[in-house]
Amino acid sequence: MRFDTIGRFAATLCVTGFLASSAHATSQTNAAQAGSTYRDGQHDFDFEIGTWKTHLKRLVHPLTGSQQWATYDGTTVVRKVWDGRANLVELEVDGQTGHMELLSLRLYDPQAHQWSLNVASSKGGSLGVPTIGEFRNGRGEFIDQEGYNDRMILVRFIISDITPDSCHFEQSFSGDGGKTWEINWIATDTRVKTG
Repeated sequence: MRFDTIGRFAATLCVTGFLASSAHATSQTNAAQAGSTYRDGQHDFDFEIGTWKTHLKRLVHPLTGSQQWATYDGTTVVRKVWDGRANLVELEVDGQTGHMELLSLRLYDPQAHQWSLNVASSKGGSLGVPTIGEFRNGRGEFIDQEGYNDRMILVRFIISDITPDSCHFEQSFSGDGGKTWEINWIATDTRVKTG
């Protein structure tokens, strides 16, 4: 959830077809070898169902050495689909660089025991290839590989500090194959109380 342009955001949370199919095949092989050691994670996102107040900051020019950040405030609404095996996220925020609307369709693969995060921007109008990952010990980590500024980079998206009323999101880029990571998207969601 980043970028110097909103349209680029949708592309950034994408994974190459090779990476996605490779991760799926590896997961299936490992699951077959390990028997039932993989846990059922189809309800990993149930904590997030509802309406949230969102505060985020985004690094305006990632991987350039720039320290220019833009801040935004708004809402995130998360709806359960297929009894928790999928969910739909609508993010709408306003900030220093304008208005941003993002949609994320998250799908659980019961064979691979992993989630795919599929993101689109209202300015782009199409879903990218999914970012793939899973939750372990209360922390979600999702990885993809994509083109950025004419080169391939790794993108990591982490969900952490999960409580009933708050959660934290960070996105990082790596231009050196994962040796170092630069955070470029930080968001904190606080649940909107009803009643």
